[in-house]
Amino acid sequence: MLTGIKPAWREVRSLVLGLGTASLLALSRRQMKIFLLSTGVLSWIFYFFRDPNREPPSTSEEWILAPADGKITDIELIHEGEYFRSSVRRISLFLSLFDVHVQRAPYQGAVKFLQYQPGEFAPAFLSDTHQNECNLVVLSTPYGAIGVKQIAGILARRIVCWPEVGDELKRGERFGLIKFGSRVDLLLPVNVEVLVSVGDQIYGGQTIVARWPERPRE
Repeated sequence: MLTGIKPAWREVRSLVLGLGTASLLALSRRQMKIFLLSTGVLSWIFYFFRDPNREPPSTSEEWILAPADGKITDIELIHEGEYFRSSVRRISLFLSLFDVHVQRAPYQGAVKFLQYQPGEFAPAFLSDTHQNECNLVVLSTPYGAIGVKQIAGILARRIVCWPEVGDELKRGERFGLIKFGSRVDLLLPVNVEVLVSVGDQIYGGQTIVARWPERPRE
């Protein structure tokens, strides 16, 4: 349940150790207000980096899963110029501080393309975050390529992505993590059938968000 803390340990180690030490010192000196405050913050950090196991509701090959937890803020057609160089359907998710921040593969496939872009840290809930720090992961599937873009927000200061180009991912498999408030974009071919709406709360590796319209290409 807490496996998400492992890749984040480098960033939160000093904070966790400091809060743990403060809690023990406050308890030994019977300073209960400080103890409760430091313990509460420490508990929230472990809560934030929780990583629950997820199972999709169906194993049918036509279903595309959510790449992350969050609320859908936009569903629109855009021109994607980094890899697809064409129109794609973008489903944007805002991840609040209370959502699980682990990203999962929306469909099985090989990692075809990775591109990390350093940048700014504008609030992730804004529609225009093209200058923000981000990381694009493109998967090659039998139906065509799909992408997941990890976008840092105003509180996020690190994007983690574990796979490398050529690695095979299973549908729903964990592949990355964004730390403290962020956004995730799912980039799909224009011919997919989207099954969710703006305002929906969805869950990575579990919620079905779209369906392929046809059989895989031969």
